[in-house]
Amino acid sequence: MASCPDANKYFPIKKSVALPAGTLKGKIALVTGGGTGLGKAIATTFATLGASVAIAARRVNVLEETAKEIRQLTGGICEPFHLDVKDPAKVTKTFDEVTAKFGKHPDILINNAAGNFIMATERLSPNAYGTIVDIVLKGTLHVTTELGRRCIKSKTGASVVSITTPYARSGAPFVVPSAVSKAGVETMTKSLANEWAKYGLRFNAVAPGPVPTKGAFGRLGLGSVEDTANIFKEAVPAGRAGTPEEVANLVAFISSDFMSWMSGAIIDLDGAQQYMHHGSSMGEYLHDLDEEGWKETENTIRGRTGKKSKL
Repeated sequence: MASCPDANKYFPIKKSVALPAGTLKGKIALVTGGGTGLGKAIATTFATLGASVAIAARRVNVLEETAKEIRQLTGGICEPFHLDVKDPAKVTKTFDEVTAKFGKHPDILINNAAGNFIMATERLSPNAYGTIVDIVLKGTLHVTTELGRRCIKSKTGASVVSITTPYARSGAPFVVPSAVSKAGVETMTKSLANEWAKYGLRFNAVAPGPVPTKGAFGRLGLGSVEDTANIFKEAVPAGRAGTPEEVANLVAFISSDFMSWMSGAIIDLDGAQQYMHHGSSMGEYLHDLDEEGWKETENTIRGRTGKKSKL
C-alpha cells in the first residue's frame, strides 16, 4: 500500500479545483460548519468557481478569519454568518441574514455541521448522545426544511448536499450516536429527493472515509492528527486517508448544474474502506481498551472540547 500523505499539508485552504472557472457563477451557497476542515475546503472551492458563499457556524471569530482567507486566496465572495443548527429560530434568522446580504436565499446548501466523539456506548449519558443527535440529525433537518420552505414559496429550485459517513449504513462501534444520526440524514436525503423533486429541489449525500482535518480528528480523541491518520490508513485499501480537496471537488460537481439530474444518491468517497471488515476504521483496537484506557479517552475529549460535563 502507498504511504499516507502528510496530514499537515491539508490544513491550509488551497485553490485546487477540478471544474471549469465560473461553473458556479450566480449561485448562492450556504456551507454549515464552514469555518474549518471539510467545510472550509468546500467553501474555498465554491468561491473559486464563482459562487457567492456564506459560511455559517457558532464560532464567529473563526468564520471571520476563514472568510477573509478565502477572499484573499480566491478573489471571490465569502461572508461569515453566526448559526446554531440546534435552534430552529436561529436557523431562520441566519437564512434571513444571508438573503438580505446576497439578495436571495441560497440555491446550494451544504449540510456539513456535525459533532462526534469516540466512546464506549455504555459510558454515554443521555446528554452526550442527545447533543450529537441534536446537531447532526435535528440540526440538518432544521436547516434543510428552512431552505425547502423558502424554495417552495419562491418557486425556485436548489441543490442540497449533506456530508455523511459510510458507517451510516454499515454501522460502527464506539460512534453510535453519530452513526444513528448520519443514517437519519441519509434517509432524509432519499425521502426528500422523492417528495420535493416536483419543486425543483434535489438532495444528495457524500460519505467520506477518513480525511485529516484538525476539527474532526481532534474531536475523536485518538491523539494527534498524524497519529490518527496512521491508524486509519491501515483500514483503507487505497493505503491513505483522503484529502479535503477531493471531497470539495466531488461536492462542487454534485452541486453544479452539470449534475442537475442527480438526486437521491449516497456516494461513498473512502478508498474502498466500506468493503473491509465492519465498514469503519473505528473499532478493532478499541475493543481492547480497559477502564483506564476509556478514562484517558474521556479526559482527552473533555480537554479538547473544554467541557467538564460527564459524557
